[in-house]
Amino acid sequence: MTLPFATSRAAILAFAIAALAPAVAVATEGDMMRVYMDHARVLKLDRPVSKVIIGNAEVADATVADARTIVITGRNFGTTNLVILDQDGNAIVDERILVSIDEGNTVRIYKQTSRTVLSCTPNCERHAERKTTGSTN
Repeated sequence: MTLPFATSRAAILAFAIAALAPAVAVATEGDMMRVYMDHARVLKLDRPVSKVIIGNAEVADATVADARTIVITGRNFGTTNLVILDQDGNAIVDERILVSIDEGNTVRIYKQTSRTVLSCTPNCERHAERKTTGSTN
């Protein structure tokens, strides 16, 4: 059975888009350093650190473990940035950070417009939902 030209062209285009979609998603996420909420990530640097700057301290926190080791901890869902400077003010690191939950051990339950996330390690329990608090001026 042969498909009409328009149908086969549409099928090829749909296949090409489907094949490229995962690559685009990976490239976008690949531009960010990923840290899971309530988990730490260790950064080993090639030279001593002078300053560590986190764009939004409600999303992530940075701790200087020693002159060449920084520990990044995910505090809340969202994105922020991390800038690490050496003693001359040169940027050692200038990265975006994505803080999310560890997807590997979660189950999502959708009921109409509500969503519940369960962390299942080893028993399923409701995941703590955190909200950032806005400052009042």
